[in-house]
Amino acid sequence: MAQTPFYRLPYGARRDLLAQESHLTIQQLAKIAARQRTADADLIENYLTTYGLPEGVAVHLRVNGKTMAVPMVTEEPSVIAAASNGGRLLTSEQGITTTVERREVMGQIVLSHVPDRTGVKAWLTAHQDEILKVANAVHPSLLGHGGGARSLRIRCIPPHWMSLDLFIDVGEAMGANLVNTICEAVANYLKEHLTVNVLMSILSNYATHSLVTADVAVPVDQLATKTIDGRTVAQRICDASDFAEHDPYRAVTHNKGIMNGVDAVVLAMGNDWRAVESGAHAYASRHGSYQSLSHWWLKDDELHGELTLPLALGFVGGATRVFPLVVINQQIAQITSARELMGVTAAVGLAQNLAALRALVTEGIQHGHMQLQLKSLALSVGATPGEVPAVVGRLRGVTQPTTAQAKAALLAVREVNLKK
Repeated sequence: MAQTPFYRLPYGARRDLLAQESHLTIQQLAKIAARQRTADADLIENYLTTYGLPEGVAVHLRVNGKTMAVPMVTEEPSVIAAASNGGRLLTSEQGITTTVERREVMGQIVLSHVPDRTGVKAWLTAHQDEILKVANAVHPSLLGHGGGARSLRIRCIPPHWMSLDLFIDVGEAMGANLVNTICEAVANYLKEHLTVNVLMSILSNYATHSLVTADVAVPVDQLATKTIDGRTVAQRICDASDFAEHDPYRAVTHNKGIMNGVDAVVLAMGNDWRAVESGAHAYASRHGSYQSLSHWWLKDDELHGELTLPLALGFVGGATRVFPLVVINQQIAQITSARELMGVTAAVGLAQNLAALRALVTEGIQHGHMQLQLKSLALSVGATPGEVPAVVGRLRGVTQPTTAQAKAALLAVREVNLKK
């Protein structure tokens, strides 16, 4: 008798099979059971349990003249602290200014092995209006809300491909399924009128028609440390920014710091952080080499910063309907539209970048980072939340604390508590 495929097994049978094959203990199964959420079982395949990440709030952020708290989901201790610190440095009457010129998602109909690309391109160009009508007929309600297919672009890609790119205003939605449906309808239209081989019809996560720019100007005096004056700090930040534009090894880490903040907001707001990541890194390579996404420069007595990102974020639909915290997070951040979400997300990335650069060129990244990592180290060796402060206090003077030292500190704390 054929064995039942794993995905067809009921939840209990899947769990028990994994437990048997992986030799899970009773305690481990209890942890799995404690985090099980029935609603999540319909979201993914072969559901086992729910893996949670901490959510915190970045404060001191001022965007387009409005001070806000921004929910962020991340497991890295220093991310929210850095975003808040960067926000504090960038406070002014206006704070960070953001601009979104347009918000369109791109879909591709890819044609392969096209023998006469010149002729096909001419036909597509002559029938642009008809193609857009076909696209807009798929979701007429989108037109009623001011959205719809806006334009198309034809690209010939060596050696034998063509890409018909559709740019679609998806309103407040994320739009992935909507765009895919429209592209498939257009693909069928092309098959009816042309002798072409449609290889695929799919959206692109390289959202070059959904760019958001965050700009800021901060007086150099606000950047001073206890030992370094503000102008010197500002000049060092500019030098670090220039270096990231010339060295891809540094640019990757520079951009990773930006994405620490961006991804955390995207997760908290129920959007696809993987799409955002891939699009951002593609944008960093748009000039033929991988470069920094942000740019910092000095002008008179101010440090200026600019960050541009492709961010096709959605305010409604998709995961925003599934996870109840998303609506709460939107309310905490006082965000009411997709464009506003794009701006706030880019602003957090810029604040994150400034905090990281300032730390790097002054006291070094490890000074603040390790202080926060001590809490994680204490928790990792079994300290309870009530014991963490005392364990951290004992580890604070250690240059590079190890797990063994953390365990020893925990034992010492518990011995003290027993004597009380």
